Amino acid sequence: MSTATLTTGLVEIRNVHKSYNGVDVLHDVSLTIEPGEVVSILGPSGSGKSTLLRTINHLETVDAGWVTIDGALIGYEHRGDKLYELKEKQILGRRTQVGMVFQNFNLFPHLTALQNIVEAPVALKRLSKADARELAAGLLDRVGLGDKADAYPRQLSGGQQQRVAIARALALQPKVLLFDEPTSALDPELVGEVLDVIRDLAKLGTTLVIVTHEIGFARDVSDRVIFIDHGVILEQGTPGEVLGTPRHPRTKEFLGNVL
Repeated sequence: MSTATLTTGLVEIRNVHKSYNGVDVLHDVSLTIEPGEVVSILGPSGSGKSTLLRTINHLETVDAGWVTIDGALIGYEHRGDKLYELKEKQILGRRTQVGMVFQNFNLFPHLTALQNIVEAPVALKRLSKADARELAAGLLDRVGLGDKADAYPRQLSGGQQQRVAIARALALQPKVLLFDEPTSALDPELVGEVLDVIRDLAKLGTTLVIVTHEIGFARDVSDRVIFIDHGVILEQGTPGEVLGTPRHPRTKEFLGNVL
């Protein structure tokens, strides 16, 4: 868990509603995630946890409420007392503050591991190609893949691909890093290597928000655990509180089924 005292990476979610075809997916969700905090979001399939995660970087729009990073809206701007959605180019610029690691890696198959990491910093004119390559090589070392720089995704295991995806997310030095079920597409024997990388990140002080079904990992790495069901946060607290002595009957039922 992070012990660093940071001033960036504050996530504020206020009164967020989201529905599909008249069905509430998120219902009046409010949550504050402090800079450098590691938060795991747990809940049954269809509970709204991934939708909540995706509202943070505006991959999901909201029907009401708002989300900010360090006080700044990602997908909207205030004009008077109303919110207006930004143009896609502006949204992309702001979204670079928030790195995201998906279930299925989403690497470019025609690029090597190194090129996958170099792509965004160069395309966004953050770094020269030479500097981006140097950064990418260092990030591959950090995730234990320094010898795989020239390998294509098809030549890597699922665990290795996910570690490249994590390195790619770090390349833009985001304030917040989101993980959406980062081990769900992996064979069981590959899960540990990815979780070990996330554990190391948690010690560095970046704000991490992790949707996961790995209860033991959530207990080990999190500062706080959130339990969500039917689009409502039912319980939150330290891992010991939520996972050890849950108060809400639905949390108890869920943990009883998965532990």
